[in-house]
Amino acid sequence: MSTPGLILQHGPYGPPGHLGAFLAEAGIPHRVHHVWEDGIPDLAGAPFAVSLGSQFSAGGADPAWVPREVAALREAVARDVPVLGLCFGGQALAVALGGEVRRSPVPEIGYVAVDSDDPDIPSGPYGQYHYETFSIPAGGREVARSPAGPAAFRHGLHLGVQFHPEVTLAQLTEWLGMDPDLPPWIDRDAVIREGERCAPEAAERARRLFAAWFARLP
Repeated sequence: MSTPGLILQHGPYGPPGHLGAFLAEAGIPHRVHHVWEDGIPDLAGAPFAVSLGSQFSAGGADPAWVPREVAALREAVARDVPVLGLCFGGQALAVALGGEVRRSPVPEIGYVAVDSDDPDIPSGPYGQYHYETFSIPAGGREVARSPAGPAAFRHGLHLGVQFHPEVTLAQLTEWLGMDPDLPPWIDRDAVIREGERCAPEAAERARRLFAAWFARLP
């Protein structure tokens, strides 16, 4: 693979984290594209595209790049560009494929267990930070779930997950400190303590997930 894949980052506080470390270690060419500064790139011809998290709703029209990204992912799927969607990215992929984004019955914030029946997605706690969730689009197959609902779906080579395999504990801690809508029943300090316990194994699960997905690419 000589042409770089595209990593769509949606804000300064949502870097590739563990995904970036995996790609560097594996020697997989890639380019991180700052959507909030540079708009939506042309995904045609890319060997893969990864859509990261965002504070915005994948089902909304604001900011303007959100529906443009959904359209770009739809076009990428039509052109057989493999797409990996992480949290917001998973929601955007679901919408691109005809699914919906809706309010999650329970916000999942911190390290929350995922139950997977897909050997490429190890079960166990992953970093999570979402107030919305996706429906499984037509032609998709739910392959993992969490207490709030579907946690991952496959659609051919494309994979959308509701959790944040890429997130580091430092990133999650930063989000906790920035969130004005954090529910009062969530104890920041307790989430961080749980993260200190869970983060090392979550990072290994993430590495296995990324390795398995990239191994499937043509």
